[in-house]
Amino acid sequence: MNGTFRSLNSFNYRVWAGGAIVSNIGTWMQRTAQDWLVLTQLTHHNATAVGVVMALQFGPHLLLLPFTGFAADHLDRRKLLIGTQAALGTLALGLGLLTVAGWVQLWHVYVFAFLLGSVSAFDAPARQTFVADLVGETDLSNAVALNSTSFNAARMIGPAIAGVLIASVGTGWVFLINAASFVAVLCSLGFLRVDEFHLSKRAVRARGSLAEGFRYVWKRPDLKAVLLMLFLIGTFGLNFPIFISTMSVTVFHAGASQYGLLTSIMAIGTIAGALLAARRAKPRIGVLFASTAVFGAGCALAAIAPSYGLFGLALVVIGVSAQTITTTTNSTMQLSTEPAMRGRVMAIFLAIALGGTPLGAPVVGWVADTFGPRWALGVAAAAGFAAAMVGVRYLVRYRQLRVFIDAGRVRISIDEGDAVV
Repeated sequence: MNGTFRSLNSFNYRVWAGGAIVSNIGTWMQRTAQDWLVLTQLTHHNATAVGVVMALQFGPHLLLLPFTGFAADHLDRRKLLIGTQAALGTLALGLGLLTVAGWVQLWHVYVFAFLLGSVSAFDAPARQTFVADLVGETDLSNAVALNSTSFNAARMIGPAIAGVLIASVGTGWVFLINAASFVAVLCSLGFLRVDEFHLSKRAVRARGSLAEGFRYVWKRPDLKAVLLMLFLIGTFGLNFPIFISTMSVTVFHAGASQYGLLTSIMAIGTIAGALLAARRAKPRIGVLFASTAVFGAGCALAAIAPSYGLFGLALVVIGVSAQTITTTTNSTMQLSTEPAMRGRVMAIFLAIALGGTPLGAPVVGWVADTFGPRWALGVAAAAGFAAAMVGVRYLVRYRQLRVFIDAGRVRISIDEGDAVV
């Protein structure tokens, strides 16, 4: 099996991917049900409350940064993932039982969001770097892209299922089904052939290891540019639960099924973006720059979309560009980083990608409540264009970006050099 799906040649990666897709579907079902529960059952269409839930769920990635990167670099990643996945399943079970029993209140959702975020803060860096243990350096970029394909295939399937289940049996049962889905990924972790792992040199335990990670990134202009672009997009642009739920409910007056369908429509774009990334041999910063510009344009189109259908089409464009941004930054951070530093660098990457949400989500939610969801999408569009300008500055300063006319056509030249990006 070559090309786009070459990582599936590995037995360990096939087993891991099989368990992950089941769990990812359950995770997207829960995300959809949680946002719907807060927006329509526990509040009266309060987008700020959805933003607070997002802030609590993603804030721990930033708060726990000194510990999460250390854990990913120094602990047995497989055993760490068994613990975190089991904890995530238990939390989904608890929220589901509260909701089915009719006892759930808004503060319960806040508490569970924070606990889920705390566990995920340890789970995410380990899960991202665990891929290298499964496939090695050669197929790492491809495996990262296929992981994104799996995650976004689940984004297409999960919300659509959740929308139907919410309308028929209620949100609580969606949480319970998600809890059961963690059995699949725990079984896959148990079935892996440990003796076939591609283990790299682990970091030496020492004080100041996180500071060493920051110093490593600070010395790399390419990584600084990538992370700044990601911060802008992640903080103000990747707030899709707010954008889609508020546009669906307050602008197009759609029900739960139509809301779930919009999230699934966006996943068509994210799957396409992930598959395109899987075909590339190496990530390129030129592609990253272009995708941030397209992201800004897609959000601008979504903000002015006059109908539910055209809004859905704009979401496909946003999905392709957003997935290209996240996959390219992920691959760049892993492939251009020394293996002993990878866990800490990925923790910094995830803290910026997800930790910006506590800053941006409440702001975007307030804009949606005060001025309307179309203006909130305008904030996302501005973030995309600002990130594109960061990319242009880096390309001009370090990669000799030139725009010229050749034979009557506009051409762009970038010096890719020997670096990954």
